[in-house]
Amino acid sequence: MPQSKPHDSFYVEPRSGERFSLDVPRWCADGQRPLLINPQPGIGREDIDRGTRSLWRYRASLPVEIAKPISLGEGCTPLVQKEWDDFRPFFKLEWFNPTCSFKDRGTTVMLSYVRQLGIDAVLEDSSGNGGASVAAYGAAGGMRVKILAPAYTSPPKVAQVRAYGAEVQLVEGPREESQREAIRQSSEIFYSSHNWQPFFLQGTKSVAYEIWEDFNFTAPDNIIIPVGAGSNLLGCHIGFSELLAAGQISKLPRLFAAQPLNCSPLDASFQAGVDTPVDRAVNKTIAEGTAIAHPLRLKEMIHALKDSGGESVAVSEDEIVAALRRLARLGLFVEPTSASVAAALAKLTARGVIKERETTVVLISGTGIKTASTIAELF
Repeated sequence: MPQSKPHDSFYVEPRSGERFSLDVPRWCADGQRPLLINPQPGIGREDIDRGTRSLWRYRASLPVEIAKPISLGEGCTPLVQKEWDDFRPFFKLEWFNPTCSFKDRGTTVMLSYVRQLGIDAVLEDSSGNGGASVAAYGAAGGMRVKILAPAYTSPPKVAQVRAYGAEVQLVEGPREESQREAIRQSSEIFYSSHNWQPFFLQGTKSVAYEIWEDFNFTAPDNIIIPVGAGSNLLGCHIGFSELLAAGQISKLPRLFAAQPLNCSPLDASFQAGVDTPVDRAVNKTIAEGTAIAHPLRLKEMIHALKDSGGESVAVSEDEIVAALRRLARLGLFVEPTSASVAAALAKLTARGVIKERETTVVLISGTGIKTASTIAELF
């Protein structure tokens, strides 16, 4: 079975360059600063464990060897081509992951890693999909899990978390208040946050390797991604950057970030030409999975867009609903958060930013079944 090649790997605080060992459990740098893992060398097709049908087929790309992964068969999701006006984009259906969202990619690697370090209880804050994923993989790995979620989280998502046996605490106030409460409780139970813990991004980067393999070991021209905290965007950028470094692709695909206009801090900064926060009104959005008003890794997300030659796209609530309906007519029943990427696709093709001859992947992060009551009201 292919394993990671010898490579010096460590946590790094990107602003200061300060390094930390991967052998010590941590979710942030000193002073509550977000961490990343230093760039990895990437792998080639010969390093893929072809006998494994999950994202663990790319385990050789990870910064550490994980002997006993907590796996539920995540990854290897369908890539379905559909007609979209005169275009033929490919939809990457991430709801085929075990808990019905892309979050399983990050969770399987993150929890496998922290369990290997001896951690048996974890805390997570989430508006839904992240909590469900951590609850499921915690249960599969014999770990105790506590989830803090906003009080407005849809009941089906809360029910899913509770079904896995996790403790749930609903927190009043905006999404950020759940994170603040989790940080307050992090002295009592390890904070294994999909927004903070860098091994989560080592899991989400698998979608880049998978798309590369889907297209016969080439990169598509464009990828459109729903973006809140940015783990999908950053995962794609990390994965394709590794493939570029390893000489497996000749250029990065252009990465496009779709955000609801009602909560679009990345778009506000990108359009202003800066990598620092820019004031823009925040309002309630049906795309609740991307309602992150103050993303931790804004600077890194701006870099990912610029480095790939992509851009941000903000879409209105009406455009999200129209895209949701249009996707359903194609047989794709998605949650509103995911519909934002189809709304962005419509804008990018109308503007001529994405051309007919180009290969375009639209990342669908979660299923509409989780937000069926909301969709019922819309329709």
